[in-house]
Amino acid sequence: MARQSRAPTLLLTRPAPQSQRFAQQLRARLGDVAVMISPLMQTAFLQPALPLQIFQAVIFTSETGVEAAMRLQQPLPQRAYCVGNRTAAAARAAGFDALSAEGEVRALAALILGAGIKGPVLHLRGADTAGDLAGMLTKGGIETVSLIVYSQNPLPLSGAATDLFQSGTPILIPIFSPRSARLLAQAIPKAVASQLWIVAISKAAAAEAEALSPAFMTIAAHPDGENMLHAVAEAYKSAASA
Repeated sequence: MARQSRAPTLLLTRPAPQSQRFAQQLRARLGDVAVMISPLMQTAFLQPALPLQIFQAVIFTSETGVEAAMRLQQPLPQRAYCVGNRTAAAARAAGFDALSAEGEVRALAALILGAGIKGPVLHLRGADTAGDLAGMLTKGGIETVSLIVYSQNPLPLSGAATDLFQSGTPILIPIFSPRSARLLAQAIPKAVASQLWIVAISKAAAAEAEALSPAFMTIAAHPDGENMLHAVAEAYKSAASA
């Protein structure tokens, strides 16, 4: 008798709105997919006062940064430089004249340094961030002020998600940041009965995800949402036929 394949459960650990959107996008590609959402972080928006400077541009390295900017209710520059296309789309929807670096911090720094602006510029960011963007820009001659406008506070796995790791069902987990991998490694049970399939957004995220002892791991071709969606869809099909 031929062995029947066992489709994995997709475990999404980003904040609920992003996880729900990702699940909808994946189901649009693959049809019915078992999904469990258990956020490992919850966004807390902050209300810092803006420095008393006239900024030439604002920088966003996440969609959450755009949402945080809208909550400040303080005047901001019209020009926005954004790390990726989805962040740029969110900035345009919020009324900014946004340019995208299409995916990662070094490319964003290069975009800004090549734009011919003298600064100062304002980076609205979360408490935890990858790469020293302000340092790169300041070293390149553009005065950059970095302002924390939100934090992503850790959450425990839900009881259902904890049970999933003991179920024996294969689990497919997209990892969108090194911090997400670290939080997941801290949250999962010590003994895991399920086979873990990991899709990491970057080499840095993949390095942290090694602590999860995955049976399979791949890295998205480019560190953005569209390439993550493609990589997760391909991994799902591979896991389902394994």
